[in-house]
Amino acid sequence: MGWDPATSLSEQAPGVYLAEGSASNWIVVRDGKGFILVDSGYPGDRRHVLASLRYLGLEPADALALLVTHGHVDHTGSAAFFSESYGTPVLCAPGELAHVQGKEKHQVTLGQVLIRAWRPRVFRWMVHAIRAGALAARPATRAEAWDAATLRALPGRPVAISVPGHTPGNAAILLPEAGAIAVGDSFVSGHPISRTSGPQMLHPMYHADPGAALAAVRNLAGVDASVVLPGHGPALRIALAEAAGRVTGRPRTRSRASRRTRRTGLKGAS
Repeated sequence: MGWDPATSLSEQAPGVYLAEGSASNWIVVRDGKGFILVDSGYPGDRRHVLASLRYLGLEPADALALLVTHGHVDHTGSAAFFSESYGTPVLCAPGELAHVQGKEKHQVTLGQVLIRAWRPRVFRWMVHAIRAGALAARPATRAEAWDAATLRALPGRPVAISVPGHTPGNAAILLPEAGAIAVGDSFVSGHPISRTSGPQMLHPMYHADPGAALAAVRNLAGVDASVVLPGHGPALRIALAEAAGRVTGRPRTRSRASRRTRRTGLKGAS
């Protein structure tokens, strides 16, 4: 059975849609006929990306930007295509630019995968990744670094948040008006090689620096969002602080201001 936008594309907040691809997600944020993409799946997901836009009544040429959380092939699969075919700006964090442009590589190696390929889940994921074009992906050589002003002018008024560790320049993208955040692979809610569902870190082999990646998730706990859009797995309709706490093993705690409000009965004190 093929990929069907009717069942794989869902509106998670007004104008914010999560597309669950074959093994990686992308996000559409629309404002009328204009829209942005956040990530774009594997190269082999291109037809699904285009199908998701058609399903929403959008034209690929009307893409105002393609934002990239990080430069892994399962998130940049259609970046070069949009850039070259429609002149779509491909934007990423300054620290991730060389990765997205193909000048650096911060990706799990074939050797790291092969030594684990005896595990059925890893083997199936490896085969899928190869079939989805992981070994033949083209970098987005025209990609540029974003800045705050450029992002604010786009649908959803995105705000970039640095979350290094998965890759050196990895970023999450907050959509403050929607109360949603695209976390990319900072943490996920599922993955083909994982036996569990819900907020979790990817296997350490996928991270450039696993320790830094976990520390960065702890820092996300202070960001106000109630819809979490991961790079793999379904959306999480819980507070980001709660999701981050589950990932890091730290339960969500009330802030000092919240405790003071409870003690004194004051509201909005500053």
